Amino acid sequence: MAKPSSPELLPAPAWHALSEEQAIQELLGEELSLPALLERGLSQAEVARRQRQYGPNELKAKAATPAWVKFLQQFNQSLFYILMVAGAVKAFLGSWRNAIVIWAVVVINALISYIQEAKAEEAIAALAKSVVTEVTVLREGQKVRLPSRELVPGDVVLLSSGDRVPADLRLLSARNLQVDESALTGESVPVEKRLGTLPEDTPLADRHNMAYAGSFVTFGQGAGVVVAIGNQTQTGRISQLIEEGGSLQTPLTRKFEAFSLTLLKIILTLAAFTFLVGLVQGQAAASVFEAAVALAVSAIPEGLPAVVTVTLAIGVSRMARRHAIIRKLPAVETLGSATVICSDKTGTLTENQMTVQAIYAGSRLYRVTGSGYSPQGQILFQEANSPVELRQWPALEACLVAGCLCNDSRLKPKDDGQWEVVGDPTEAALLVAAQKGGLDRDDLQRRRPRLDSIPFESEFQYMATLHRLGPEEHCIYVKGSVEALLPRCRSQMGPQGEIQPLEAERICQQVEALARQGLRVLAFAQKAVPPSQTQVDHSDLQEGLIFLGLQGMIDPPRPEAIAAVRSCQTAGIQVKMITGDHVLTAQAIAEQMGLGGGKPVKAYSGRDLEQLSPEEFVTAAKEGSVFARVVPEQKLRLVKALQSQGQIVAMTGDGVNDAPALKQADVGIAMGRGGTEVAKAAADMILTDDNFASIEAAVEEGRTVYNNLLKAIAFILPVNGGESMTLLLSVLLNRELPILAIQVLWLNMINSITMTVPLSFEPTTGREMTQPPRDPNANLLSPRLLQRILLVSVFNWILIFGVFEYVEQTTGNLNLARSMAIQALVIGRIFYLLSLSQAIPTLLGRGRASQLERHERLMDVAAIAIGIGAAILLQILFSQWSLFNTLFETAPLSWAQWGFCLLVSLPMIGVAALANRVDPEGASLARSSRKA
Repeated sequence: MAKPSSPELLPAPAWHALSEEQAIQELLGEELSLPALLERGLSQAEVARRQRQYGPNELKAKAATPAWVKFLQQFNQSLFYILMVAGAVKAFLGSWRNAIVIWAVVVINALISYIQEAKAEEAIAALAKSVVTEVTVLREGQKVRLPSRELVPGDVVLLSSGDRVPADLRLLSARNLQVDESALTGESVPVEKRLGTLPEDTPLADRHNMAYAGSFVTFGQGAGVVVAIGNQTQTGRISQLIEEGGSLQTPLTRKFEAFSLTLLKIILTLAAFTFLVGLVQGQAAASVFEAAVALAVSAIPEGLPAVVTVTLAIGVSRMARRHAIIRKLPAVETLGSATVICSDKTGTLTENQMTVQAIYAGSRLYRVTGSGYSPQGQILFQEANSPVELRQWPALEACLVAGCLCNDSRLKPKDDGQWEVVGDPTEAALLVAAQKGGLDRDDLQRRRPRLDSIPFESEFQYMATLHRLGPEEHCIYVKGSVEALLPRCRSQMGPQGEIQPLEAERICQQVEALARQGLRVLAFAQKAVPPSQTQVDHSDLQEGLIFLGLQGMIDPPRPEAIAAVRSCQTAGIQVKMITGDHVLTAQAIAEQMGLGGGKPVKAYSGRDLEQLSPEEFVTAAKEGSVFARVVPEQKLRLVKALQSQGQIVAMTGDGVNDAPALKQADVGIAMGRGGTEVAKAAADMILTDDNFASIEAAVEEGRTVYNNLLKAIAFILPVNGGESMTLLLSVLLNRELPILAIQVLWLNMINSITMTVPLSFEPTTGREMTQPPRDPNANLLSPRLLQRILLVSVFNWILIFGVFEYVEQTTGNLNLARSMAIQALVIGRIFYLLSLSQAIPTLLGRGRASQLERHERLMDVAAIAIGIGAAILLQILFSQWSLFNTLFETAPLSWAQWGFCLLVSLPMIGVAALANRVDPEGASLARSSRKA
């Protein structure tokens, strides 16, 4: 059989539809038979040939972008193009000093953006670093351990409990083999594996004769032949789908792009108009060009990109403290504008720890408190809500003993106080329930040793164990589905241990009631056998079982997640559950969490979605709260359907099957603890605690970041407006420029960044999660914000032009006039900054405050105080230091002149108060009380 010459040509038949012999022949031709392969494996020579042919067993991602390319990408901003061209023209005209300063501004901005993005990438790289998986492989008749990347198609891999499946395998043997495939299929319960062939159209989640890369063996042993490696595995194919998808723009990037283009058009128009007016008036071309460049430079908010980057970076830092790692800076703000959060269920909304919550034994119903695998909790009477004394209720004790002994799992404590499950999570829940009843498993196993067992098989739907209870007493304990056990029972154990006729109808009613609560129900039974019997067989279980009871379990919702969902709903954010679990279980959890918002939860299964038309699918995406048993393509369609309605979608996930939807969502959120590397790579944000409550905290921080960005814009743009008005008026009146291009750069870059960055540290107000989400289609600059900017711009224009004209006419000193105009403007900016900040309201907080609260208040205002202090120091150097006098064409000020600048800037206090009335939303941001 001819072999392919490259990994891309590796044949990919429906391996699950082939027999073991056919699969071997497809992979190896006539080279090895199935018995020979299982005995010896591949030879070293064949392995070497196949490694050259197929390459290493690893996912091949796109080549990383070189650092120098990432740095150059920072210059790809519309407003920077004007500055770079202006600098080039200045250099051409021989004004190298101005050219160098202009170019330096651009480079500094690019460096700030590059450094912040690099830090974010370093954080995720450290988080995503994974340990190389080692596997046991049969080669030349020997079992060897080697790195998974050395596997080749045709290798025989040996699997045992705790192993990670290193490649796609067609199983050749399986002994009680169970595999957790939740990362690939979304199915939270481990899947039992067995041999045989399956129909070609068998869904991925039902291919019981395959083991797929990235899944984990939870129980049993097996062996399989490698049929696909690297990008050809099911995991690799999804990874390639992610690579092919493009990154969507976020609301923030879209708004800034639109804002930049609009501003670019205005700037070019004003600069051209200024140049033409000056030429018409007969002014010298060089001076007119100086004015046009100065106007262009004054209108560009050079410091804004850097401030935006720093603000987002601070948001990243704050979110990290609240268990959310941001990979891409704009995701900080985007999360704050989210209108829909599509969340996975297991481990995010729930504990990811199966917990017995109800027991039915001896015709009585009991409630079990506590959650997860911690033994903390009690068994209570359902009707009386009082604790149970286990020995007084033999039927309850017998049901718990059966669950404890007919069990192959165990729990072991971890260093952090949590418990780790070794084996099946369902069986672990039974052990915990027995502990809550006061039973000690080690003591039970010592007094009732196991003699034999029948492992769980899907064909029979039960597990059985044979135990010695005493010299003259042996007993079989059985656990399994109600459908499998109930027909084999003829009697049941009464409350006090007496044997009664079976009440099958009443038991079935109880099963239905528990199932409606989303509980997974297991039945328990026992059968006494002669002491001479030391083995158990299926024939022993055909009849004569005594029904002991039921145990209903569920992966319970996190209490903090319930509160977080309620908070999101208050903030106008819809929360939808998308899960691979059963629809009834998902719906019950959704009801407990209040996903319906006071209305009945509307749930759809993947099969339901398949039958909908495109229009009906969009309606279902809008109205549904629960989507269960969905496949990766349906998750992707759900995200796209919501986005088509104008929603900003945040999507959580942890598995490979979630990755395409994470990539498509406006904000993809991966799980840091249980998430796969593929999911993390596709996401914009990673939760380090896998908790939905951290998403709510991140949304609050995202909204705070956006509010702080609006403050920054409201602070920066009035200076640009005032400068532009001043320069335009000077050209129209054929007057000397009150401010030079190089001085404009100082104001727009150095002074603006110094005084604006502190706004990035503004704390949350406590009101962020009481407001509805922002309209995704709303402009960055609202009409009220524009009015505020215009009002303050006019005052700045009057201040600059007025001070310059007065000083120039009274002293005739151009440099002094320009210096005093700039200093007056900066002092006015300090008053305006305080009107936007929460600093004064925070310091003047009402009521008595504890020492801790006072310390927190001081920390909140420290950034503003430092920013103002730094700005004052720099402004003193700007006009008083001879080096700066030469560089920026300024002049020293006397004490009287400093006092004059302070006096004329005082009206800014009234202008700021008026601006707060014009833009009450901005004012409320400053006046809101600090979050407790």
